[in-house]
Amino acid sequence: MEEYFDILNENGEFTGKTAPRKECHEKGLWHRAVYGFIFNKNGDVLLQKRSKLKKMWPDLWDVTAGGHVLAGEFGMQALIREIKEELGIEVEESQIKYLVGSRSINIQGNIINNHFNECYLVTKDIDLDKIELQKEEVSEIRWFSKQEILDRINNNFDGITDKTGPWNFLKRYYELEQK
Repeated sequence: MEEYFDILNENGEFTGKTAPRKECHEKGLWHRAVYGFIFNKNGDVLLQKRSKLKKMWPDLWDVTAGGHVLAGEFGMQALIREIKEELGIEVEESQIKYLVGSRSINIQGNIINNHFNECYLVTKDIDLDKIELQKEEVSEIRWFSKQEILDRINNNFDGITDKTGPWNFLKRYYELEQK
């Protein structure tokens, strides 16, 4: 089934139009995306390794889960859906905290991703042995310590996606957490 997205203008305002994923990415139409970081009680963050089949950032560690917001969907609904689809994990709204919104432009090959993003934090202890990965999206998951993530970010995004927005927000979260 083809996914349709709400089309936004350059200010992030709804235009009242929708378009299929392919058209959005071919024409660089502005649309919405979400991503989230799941933390356990020890403060470790769960990351996913993107499948080798992914068109953008294949085989690199990335945010816990994320994806596009479908037409007519709210951001938090999209995040709950994406976490379930990619990792088989059920999360509830009470476990989710909105962190920040941003705008990003990522161009790789013939894909133009013009996004208005919503970033969320999720607090949940998860037994990794009970995870059901969506293999076409995710090849592996694991917990990373705060220091391990910061080292990778500060070492030119060593082994992680070069999506600067999510990692900068995570770094800022860590800074504020210490105050």
